[in-house]
Amino acid sequence: MGDPEPQLLTHAFGALTLPAQEDNASRCVSWRLGNEQALYVQAVQLANEGSFHHSNWLVVPEDDYPGPDGFWSCASRGFEEISAAQKGTVLFAQSTQSYDEEQRLSPGAVIKIPPRHKIVGLLHTLNATPREVQSKLWLSLEVIHPRAVASVVTPLTLEYFALDIPGKQESRFTSTCDLNINHQALTGKPLALRLHYILPHYHYLGNYFDLSVVGGELDGQSIYQLEGFNGEGNGHTFDPPLELPGATGLRFTCGYDNWRDQRIRWGNGEGEMCVMLALVESDVVLGGIVNLFSQLVAVEDGIHYNEGLCFPAAARKSAGQSPPTDAEREGPMYLPPQDPDDVDLPPVPACVDIDPAVPGEKPASLRSIADTLFAPSCGFSACHGEAAAAGLNLRAADLHAELLGHAVAGTTMPLVSPGDPDNSWLYRTLSRCEPEDGAGHSGPHMPLNAPFLLDPALVNKVRGWISAGAHDD
Repeated sequence: MGDPEPQLLTHAFGALTLPAQEDNASRCVSWRLGNEQALYVQAVQLANEGSFHHSNWLVVPEDDYPGPDGFWSCASRGFEEISAAQKGTVLFAQSTQSYDEEQRLSPGAVIKIPPRHKIVGLLHTLNATPREVQSKLWLSLEVIHPRAVASVVTPLTLEYFALDIPGKQESRFTSTCDLNINHQALTGKPLALRLHYILPHYHYLGNYFDLSVVGGELDGQSIYQLEGFNGEGNGHTFDPPLELPGATGLRFTCGYDNWRDQRIRWGNGEGEMCVMLALVESDVVLGGIVNLFSQLVAVEDGIHYNEGLCFPAAARKSAGQSPPTDAEREGPMYLPPQDPDDVDLPPVPACVDIDPAVPGEKPASLRSIADTLFAPSCGFSACHGEAAAAGLNLRAADLHAELLGHAVAGTTMPLVSPGDPDNSWLYRTLSRCEPEDGAGHSGPHMPLNAPFLLDPALVNKVRGWISAGAHDD
């Protein structure tokens, strides 16, 4: 008898209202599953309509942090991330500013949600516009039968808190974490890791990440590397899982190109971060932090190299993080009761073309478009900022000249044709799910990494500005 097909559970959290210019890193959201039996999750998918800078999701006992589901202040219920993870486990982490992201493990590898547990997300939301906005949020779980479970993974985190990034400078920060010491002290056995998934985390100044093995057969080998920043999901699944025979630790590096004038340190908003989440097979929960003794060690080719001392840690897994029992493996597929509004809900809403008849927001001026659309949605992901994806910088000092003088690759259609929005590639990429010019040239809609289009009132503000002559106003 074959295993039942994986089942998808999707929950809609509804719309979150964000005041103008709000930067909030202490908002939580919860989903009480009502599960009488354990759930074995092979994949997690998060979708949002923007302004979710990043988020971390945990599984905790359902009676902890009591109160209604939905959005709430973390402080009002005494939520703290580390203690919450110790009570349950880590479920998912969102890449910086991604709209749609899937964390998928190799077949048979799962994150376990024990009976009577709920999901809590710690959100960092950022509304960079001068207007109130609303953004919806969805979370999906792909659940497999216990009989198909081969391993229950455990989180491993590395963090470099002691960031000190001078202005007008490219810098890298490296630390070597000996994870074997604490593992052996806690278990009496040498470190043994099988690596399933890696997700690095930095903000828009970040331009480099590397994870390398320390000790054992793969000593010194880089096993994951990321160049640049793109606002997309940057997690990596190892399929099959990567064995690290004889390894004693991990060495991680975060790099930054600080083109700004001021010195940047750890923090939300204008700050930077250097964090890595890994999902591994391990006897214990492992981690390491660098919060002291970071110093400059070399300067090569204009890059300033810093190294810091890693303080490793280890803790026993919570009691609920055990493999499926024989009774679970032999029993039927279990799913918890769903909210009627969530039944048959897709993990990502379908993309729908913008109706040009929808009234555009006022004022339909270039300055207002820059503040309410370009800054939060095009420059927010750092694509069309100083990095100037496709050569287009929507933070340019002379934005009007940048827009009207930009030649779009692959089409003769101008980016902006004053008085003619339907012949302007800018409007087409914002208003159509599959934009195409009259000659059959097609391209992705914008924002590039969003599965759906932006607020119709905002998009048609662009239409109104172009229709009125695309003036430098």
